[in-house]
Amino acid sequence: MTSRRTFLTQAGLASAGMLLAPKLLSAKSINGIGLQLYSLRDELPKDVKGVIAKVAQAGYKEVETYGYSKQNGFWGLTAQEFSALLKWHGLKTPSGHYGMDEYFTSGKMDELNSYIEAAKITGQTYIVIPSLNHELIKTAADFKSIAAKMNKVAAICKSHGLKLGYHNHNFEWHEVDGTTFYDTILAETDPKLVAMEMDIYWVVRAGKNPVEIFKKHPGRFAMVHIKDMDKANHELNTEIGSGAVDYKTILGQAKLAGIKHYIVEQENFTNISWYDSIAKSNAYLKTKLYL
Repeated sequence: MTSRRTFLTQAGLASAGMLLAPKLLSAKSINGIGLQLYSLRDELPKDVKGVIAKVAQAGYKEVETYGYSKQNGFWGLTAQEFSALLKWHGLKTPSGHYGMDEYFTSGKMDELNSYIEAAKITGQTYIVIPSLNHELIKTAADFKSIAAKMNKVAAICKSHGLKLGYHNHNFEWHEVDGTTFYDTILAETDPKLVAMEMDIYWVVRAGKNPVEIFKKHPGRFAMVHIKDMDKANHELNTEIGSGAVDYKTILGQAKLAGIKHYIVEQENFTNISWYDSIAKSNAYLKTKLYL
């Protein structure tokens, strides 16, 4: 899978002072904490079964997939085999990241149909757009065109009992003709059909306040990516609770935002094993934020 960081742009950082006073979440979370498997992109192709077993051992109840293809399935496993593996370890997969550039470029349905099939087999609810080729969103007119296509894809997903989602980085806030791609998506897509998956780290990297976005668009954010920002190098991730992002404040607005799934993601591991890292993040969310 092509690294999503290929498409990232550099932006300003948000200061800790922009966030509001903490408000802890209820101790009774409906859904378990999930892990975006992109965090383990180096390990999964080598030993998908062993890695999934370790994810469950680290305390996760859900996973979010990425990189599925009809040819290679989920790291060499068919959708049926991967679904059985998850069930064996007591894991669910409510959502998956599926590259949609083919549909948005040409309107071809082949990949989309394969994604729908995989999502239904694995029991997923959300087919999430992980990123977009920047060539598709250069102008404000492009923004509207893609938003309209997202509504069409979302209607197709709905006909199969699924829902479309969109995951952000920070390029979505690059202003063009007085607007941004992110603002356009929120304004032009049908809230009943298109769910937003806020990657909180990238919102902060963009110099935006997640809480203010939640307030402005209540109920739009079915999922959040939780990854922390290294205090010394803001371009790196670190374990949840160890970095510069004030998650107590941000996730305290979960009810307002409409969050149903909390998904840990970490794109690098520094001076710590991947297993210890994901276990530490899970423990922090459970013991300090009561997810």
